[in-house]
Amino acid sequence: MAKLYFYYASMNAGKSTTLLQADFNYRERGMTTMLWTAAIDGRGAGHAIESRIGLGAAAARFDGSTDLWARVMDRHAAGPLACVLIDEAQFLTPDQVWQCARLADEANIPVLCYGLRTDFQGALFPGSAVLLGIADALVELKAVCHCGRKATMNLRVDATGTAVREGAQTEIGGNERYLALCRKHFREALAS
Repeated sequence: MAKLYFYYASMNAGKSTTLLQADFNYRERGMTTMLWTAAIDGRGAGHAIESRIGLGAAAARFDGSTDLWARVMDRHAAGPLACVLIDEAQFLTPDQVWQCARLADEANIPVLCYGLRTDFQGALFPGSAVLLGIADALVELKAVCHCGRKATMNLRVDATGTAVREGAQTEIGGNERYLALCRKHFREALAS
């Protein structure tokens, strides 16, 4: 029976790299996959999914109105899919997460979701909250804080490197906007 997986971590933990490696493993064995990423994140220069270490792949893009069940089933009807892989899964809506569960439960297609657990204020993203609640398997990927501890938090910073405490939950950015920190250093940065 297929499962719904949620691979979660802070920034810079290698989520996209791990997704691309899983995709490669399927394709190397002659299996067909379908990759997805959030339409809101248009940073990829040449590919929809790009890792910081230079790997990339084309992917379909989803937004809040995308019916993942219908789109994946249309593709699956054209030729069986061995796996669906979703990057930036924190941007899935709760309904879309349930569509992913349905793909695993009813279509018997494994769905591997990769994303952030929390935002820059330590709050769960709606998609991540549902994934944490219903995924068959939860896998925490590890990033490292500057102190050597496990980084679990995402600190948003401004152009001068000062911690940002307020703002919209979603602001796309990389190393210039976010730092992966342990909880201790996250709290200290917000307190200063």
